[in-house]
This record gives sequence, C-alpha cells and structure tokens, in this order.
Amino acid sequence: MRWLELKLPPPALLLLLALLMWLAPVWVAPPPWAWRIGGAVALLGLGLAIGLVAVHACWRAGTTIHPTHPMRTTALLTDGAFRYSRNPMYLCQLLCLLAWAAYLSSPLALALTPLFVLYLNRFQIAPEERALAALFGARYAAYQAQVRRWL
Repeated sequence: MRWLELKLPPPALLLLLALLMWLAPVWVAPPPWAWRIGGAVALLGLGLAIGLVAVHACWRAGTTIHPTHPMRTTALLTDGAFRYSRNPMYLCQLLCLLAWAAYLSSPLALALTPLFVLYLNRFQIAPEERALAALFGARYAAYQAQVRRWL
C-alpha cells in the first residue's frame, strides 16, 4: 500500500471527512446551541492557533509546509508548537475536525475522526518521518525520542 503514501494531501482528507461527517445521520438529540457552538468554537480556536503558530515557524525558518514533498524540508523545527507535537499542523486539522463533529453533534461524525489519525499515521506521517530521518539523521532521532507524534 506504499502507493498511497503522500498522495492525498491532509487538507483534502480533512475536507473529505468533513463532508462525510456532514452527511452522517444524527441519532441523538443535539445538546443546546450554547454547548454546540461553545465547544466547536473552543476546539476550532485552539486548532487554528496551533496551526498558525506552526505555519509561522516554518515560514520563519524558510522551510516547506507542503505535505507531499517532505524531502524539500530545509530545517528541523523543534521549538514553539514543535516542542509539544512533531505534527502540529495535523493536530490543528484534527482539532478542526473535532470542532466540526461537536458542532454537528453526531456520534457517527465523531466516530469518523479516528480515520483521519489512522490514515495520516500510515500514509502521511510515516513517509515524512523516513524522509526527515534521512535528512537530519541523529538530530531527528533525538527529537523523535523527546516529542510525541501528536501530543
């Protein structure tokens, strides 16, 4: 299944799953609007903040954020958002999906979020990690030992 690696950009996967979540039936009575909106806004705000900090760090370091070309990475980022997660931009997208699921108040929509994590772990993050190990060697191995993949 290596042919799937780095083929579907994570933002495209995010949009595909968001559409499937929207189409998912709601089997339970949704909570009051204040809870739906409040939870969704909190998750979305946190996710976007993490994503913006991570993108800014990449921009400042002059390295790529393009998810299908990890070999174009020119700097190993280990500070800021990258101190807590090796993949803060994917964490941002996961939080956005969770915000969408909270807004939709659908258990089935929420159940689709692990697909995002499973797909990214196998077909996006694993090949990126191989590329970064080839580019940065022992420095990347030390970083991997200190910082978790997601959180």
